[in-house]
Amino acid sequence: MRADGAGRRVSASVLAAMLLVAALALVIGVLSGPAVQRPQAAATTASTGTDPLFRTWRPPADLPTHGTVTTLTGEQRIPSSAGFAPRDASLYLPPAALVKDAPALPLVVFMMGQPGDPDPEPIQAAMDDLAARHHGLAPIVVVADQLGTPDANPACVDSSAFGGVHTYFSEDIPAWARAHLRIQDAPAAWTIAGFSNGGGCALDWGLADPDVWGSVVSIAGESYQGTEHPDEVLQEAFGGDRVAYEAAKPAAKAVENAGRFGGHVAEFAAGTQDAPFTEQVRLSARIAHDAGFSTQVFAIPGEDHSGALPEGLRKTFGALFPHLGLAAPGS
Repeated sequence: MRADGAGRRVSASVLAAMLLVAALALVIGVLSGPAVQRPQAAATTASTGTDPLFRTWRPPADLPTHGTVTTLTGEQRIPSSAGFAPRDASLYLPPAALVKDAPALPLVVFMMGQPGDPDPEPIQAAMDDLAARHHGLAPIVVVADQLGTPDANPACVDSSAFGGVHTYFSEDIPAWARAHLRIQDAPAAWTIAGFSNGGGCALDWGLADPDVWGSVVSIAGESYQGTEHPDEVLQEAFGGDRVAYEAAKPAAKAVENAGRFGGHVAEFAAGTQDAPFTEQVRLSARIAHDAGFSTQVFAIPGEDHSGALPEGLRKTFGALFPHLGLAAPGS
């Protein structure tokens, strides 16, 4: 999906595809709603406990005021096991992760749009802002690449054309995170998230892998792969196999994994000046809601596609913090 701002128009093929999605049993009704740091060398993991962090965490006097970002390159690079060639990921560590005896924190894996690159700056700004409101608490975030090159679109699936991008996110990144980060190791503490094309993949993998991801965040994301260029995606990522294309869509994954989404949360946002992707996030939210997710949709006033990202991140993750145990309910 292209992430180049305003001026998008939904083509006839997109409208036809939307009707196909709407025809599925899931899509019914209307939903509304409102400096560089190395990863810890001796990493540990922990499961979520009964007491949320916002109750047990006592920030030390030397708590940093900002988190840090590391580019994961060289020996720190996250290996890809199934032929996908990602660009270097980045790691955001919030203030609470930078102190002695840091607590185990929730994990977020975040993706940017297409064309684009795995830029950590937007997520760093949003998480620093939220951490400042919550005594330094925020998730640890891996900002990873789901494209390979700026203009590619692997369509969130393993393929002969692009390699194993789904495997990279569902197996390789989780394995690396468990080995290198002090994180809470439970689906309830793990979020797959993204903007634009990345938001579409977040929805897809949140529905495909409920035992990995307990939450989904999509900022101006697609409701299925290739909403703007379905014929191109069909040929390039699926080799023209329409059956495989339909089976890979989030609505199909929701049916495949029906009954497995209890306690799962999905947060969505789009700019009010981005009509095509406002419709896309509403479709996405309906799919997630009918699958069993607790969902919210945030409208970002006066913003177009790219402009919705900063406030969209603050709104969606602000709403997710209580679920992750980082803030009191209703805060």
